[in-house]
Amino acid sequence: MATVKDKKQATKKASTSKSQSASKKKVTSPKSKVADAGKVPAKKDAAKNLQDLFEDGLKDIYWAEKALKKELPKMEKNASSTELKKAIKGHLGETEQHIKRLEEAFKSIGKKAEAEKCDAMAGLLEEGKGIIKETKIGAVRDAGIIAAAQKVEHYEIATYGTLAAFAKVLGHKKALKLLLESLKEEKKCDEALTKLADTNLNSKAE
Repeated sequence: MATVKDKKQATKKASTSKSQSASKKKVTSPKSKVADAGKVPAKKDAAKNLQDLFEDGLKDIYWAEKALKKELPKMEKNASSTELKKAIKGHLGETEQHIKRLEEAFKSIGKKAEAEKCDAMAGLLEEGKGIIKETKIGAVRDAGIIAAAQKVEHYEIATYGTLAAFAKVLGHKKALKLLLESLKEEKKCDEALTKLADTNLNSKAE
């Protein structure tokens, strides 16, 4: 039979156990709060599914292509190499076609063509302007223009490739075809710029 002393000891042990348990909870909970603090809350109009993400991507690249269309003539004007001028002028025509294809892609999914500022392209184009200002007219500036143009091409290649993958999963066959056509042209342009730089422009800039 338990004595009064035994009961007091049992009560003390139970109290100690609860205290330790509560202490452990207090130690771990701040870590959980820190982890949650790193999560960025979604905007009210945030994409809820792949279709939304696809449409947002179309709006981004539509803005990007229209912005690039405005900047390409400036690049051509500042280029010295006849070959580079020709390449830029040729891509201007392709860019106009890319814009039309995107408008068709929007139409094919029953949406009106909308442009939303693409921060990535805005940054790349701003960098391109900086390169032109920071280089002397001639081979050095030409090399800088090619570098800036290829960064733009790589962004567009990544974007068109991703959107084509989304279109395939979503079953947007017409949009997929249009996106793949532009992707093919972007890759060819990048290859042409690489070849142009490797043949003579970079060596002249030494």
